[in-house]
Amino acid sequence: MSKYYFIRHGETDFTEADTKIYQGWGFNMLTLSRKGISQIRDAANDQRLKDAQIIVTSPYGRTMHTAAILSKELGIDMVVETDLHEWVADADYNYLPEKEAMTSFRDFSENKGIMNADCKYNWETAASIFKRTKSVLEKYSNYDAVIIVCHGTVMQYFLGVEHPNNGQIEEYML
Repeated sequence: MSKYYFIRHGETDFTEADTKIYQGWGFNMLTLSRKGISQIRDAANDQRLKDAQIIVTSPYGRTMHTAAILSKELGIDMVVETDLHEWVADADYNYLPEKEAMTSFRDFSENKGIMNADCKYNWETAASIFKRTKSVLEKYSNYDAVIIVCHGTVMQYFLGVEHPNNGQIEEYML
């Protein structure tokens, strides 16, 4: 049986959002703010993480920045898994402008992640989040302890943790 330590990424630095390369899908390349860096350095001191053997992270800038800090502080290698990505507003991975993406998220939230005929957008379901996250965990089940760096929505719909804080750590056994 493996133990997984889910960690929500640190606070994101939005100062350059919608500028330079941080437009459209590039928005997901944003990294951590100073406060976010501090949150993750604090999280690295959590004794539960000392036995971890590997860090597995989402491919987004804020999660990779989080994983890099943890890797340095804990002396553990990190790997990137695309299936730990944030919830997507369009399940076919088409980019939606911010206003449409927010409407899609509101629809997702109001329906508790369960698609029905009244839904306007083809958003990713809660069942999809659970399935793709579980498949990642299974890939690392040969480790005793694994750090999973991901997003609040992943933690909410995989672990059942409502609105986790930045840097929050939650344990899961598989």
